[in-house]
Amino acid sequence: MVESEAQGRLPGIAPVSVVDIGSNSVRLVVYEGLSRAPAILFNEKVMCGLGRGIAATGRMDPEAISRALAALKRFAALSRQSRATELHAVATAAPREASNGPDFIRQAETILGTRVRVLSGEEEAYFSALGIVSGYHHADGVVGDFGGGSLELIDVRERDTQDGLTLPLGGLRISEEADGSLAKARSFIQQHLARAPVIARGQGRTFYAVGGTWRNIAKLHMEARHYPLHMMQGYEVSYDEILPFLDDLINTKDSKAFAGVSKSRRGLIPYGALALREVITRMRPSRVSFSAQGVREGYIYALLPRSERERDPLIAAASELAILRARSPEHAREISDWSGRMLPFFGIDETEDEARFRQAACLLADISWRAHPDYRGLQALNVIAHGSFVGITHPGRAFIALTNYYRYEGLNDDPASMPLANIATPRLLERAKMLGGLLRIVYLFSASMPGVVRNLTFAPSQTAGVDLDFVVPAAYRDFGGERVEGRLQQLAKLTGKKLQYRYL
Repeated sequence: MVESEAQGRLPGIAPVSVVDIGSNSVRLVVYEGLSRAPAILFNEKVMCGLGRGIAATGRMDPEAISRALAALKRFAALSRQSRATELHAVATAAPREASNGPDFIRQAETILGTRVRVLSGEEEAYFSALGIVSGYHHADGVVGDFGGGSLELIDVRERDTQDGLTLPLGGLRISEEADGSLAKARSFIQQHLARAPVIARGQGRTFYAVGGTWRNIAKLHMEARHYPLHMMQGYEVSYDEILPFLDDLINTKDSKAFAGVSKSRRGLIPYGALALREVITRMRPSRVSFSAQGVREGYIYALLPRSERERDPLIAAASELAILRARSPEHAREISDWSGRMLPFFGIDETEDEARFRQAACLLADISWRAHPDYRGLQALNVIAHGSFVGITHPGRAFIALTNYYRYEGLNDDPASMPLANIATPRLLERAKMLGGLLRIVYLFSASMPGVVRNLTFAPSQTAGVDLDFVVPAAYRDFGGERVEGRLQQLAKLTGKKLQYRYL
């Protein structure tokens, strides 16, 4: 078979598929390969509802099984078509608990041609926690994975996990136990949360909310506050802000309020909101952070060698995108290092996260060069703001996108940049303009190619009335010019420092 000549894929890795058989949905995700920040080649789910009715009958519904098996046949074919070299399959609450679960799993294994790993509740909690570890830098809090048939809770600090447990509090299970009564639903939830001591460990920390129903709650919250960045991963809401919003979802009688949610999940929103409220009122976390990373991502993360697991996922993803789209990834890496050495001359120090964001911004600074010059800034803004990066906060994402917008469009805000500028903190916004100003100088000076920037520096000036010299070796004297001088003076105006050239 003749393979595509496309260069938009990373070399040296092969696709890997994961089939996730859950209580509400069955999903196939094909990843570009086993890496610290794998891109998704293909993603499809079918809402089969395998967990529906198990509480009453102890069995999965035959129609739901038929739909799931049909979906698995398609997924097996799609996995082969995607050239996946490995197919991993996991199953959670419904197949684990149903009396006809073993027979269903045997059929699924025949279709998929591989073993289906039926996760215990503790294993499901563990892989959910690893999903958070894979998607957050320095994770610290309690993870809650709200599925169709169960709720997993587990404590996570960095890469350490403990006290994982599972409770029969999935959206389908709660809705069936409630029989239309929110009072019954609340009583059922409270009864089971009473035997979850891990909840007390989350006070004042972060509660990481995982699962489709809870992600849809985050989506509704974004719509309610007209949030400009529709990116679920890392979306955070304070404890005090989320409580009244959950109350509104629980008590609303207007079905139009859920119009932005798929029809298959709308009926579960009040029960999901109720479960989330009951959990966090007992826990009293400082914030709720919604995650798109869960069991599947945790499972993939667990397959990585230790050296790969310990890489920073943001820097890994930014480096890969530079390889795929920059004129010179070496130049991007050069500027990433150089910019960190220049900031102290302007009196700027960095936290660990600020340094990571700056490095990523530099690695991504040339990914839109193929666009028309009038749209390079806007394309960079959109690609970065809406890219599938993990290990980053929303203000950090805004910083990286804005840095590269300013690098092309100048150091002032306009209608295109203002929505993200409102997400970035004032400190990050100031630094985005500072870094954008540096990039405007050195990209122009170096023709976007490596070997020059590493030899440039700023230094305290010996000239009266001048703060800093932009020191250029004599070998690069001809690289100077009016446009570079103009951008140097833009940076001077931004920083309030008098700047000038000095040739060695």
